[in-house]
Amino acid sequence: MSRIGKKHIPIPSGVEIQAVGGEIQVKGPKGALSIPKSAALDYVIEAGTVTVSRRDDERESRAQHGLGRTLLANCVEGVTSGFSKTLEVSGVGFRVAVKGNVVELAVGFSHPVLVELPEGIAAKAEGQKLTLSGIDKVLVGEMAARIRRIRKPEPYKGKGIRYENEIIRRKAGKSGGKGK
Repeated sequence: MSRIGKKHIPIPSGVEIQAVGGEIQVKGPKGALSIPKSAALDYVIEAGTVTVSRRDDERESRAQHGLGRTLLANCVEGVTSGFSKTLEVSGVGFRVAVKGNVVELAVGFSHPVLVELPEGIAAKAEGQKLTLSGIDKVLVGEMAARIRRIRKPEPYKGKGIRYENEIIRRKAGKSGGKGK
């Protein structure tokens, strides 16, 4: 049985969870999210907790059990505290700026790269750091990955856009020995 799927999801005060039609809606102080309801799972909403259980022991049900519980837990965490990812821009002349819902990156190209943020994502630039935040974990992670993809960190000098806690394996450059 799924160890993650068996865990109960505590419902914090101020969060409301409802099963409406084919989806589960989660409303909280930061906003509202919804996830599709899996046909292989049962969602039991009790006072203070949500329990996700599977209807049978088929392969599809077992695969959906932990996933369904985690998606619902991410929705609850998102509407209460939200999610954020921090990117670091490193390199000579590299900089980042936020203008409204557009992130402007100067990362060594002949022109600045403009990235428009979707609704629900907020960005804040502090020096060489860019922090993306929002209530949807998938959307925050996807936007951070798209921005990182513009100029991935290179292994020789470490220039580029990387996650805050990412470790870049460095390589030695050319050896300057002369061949005989």
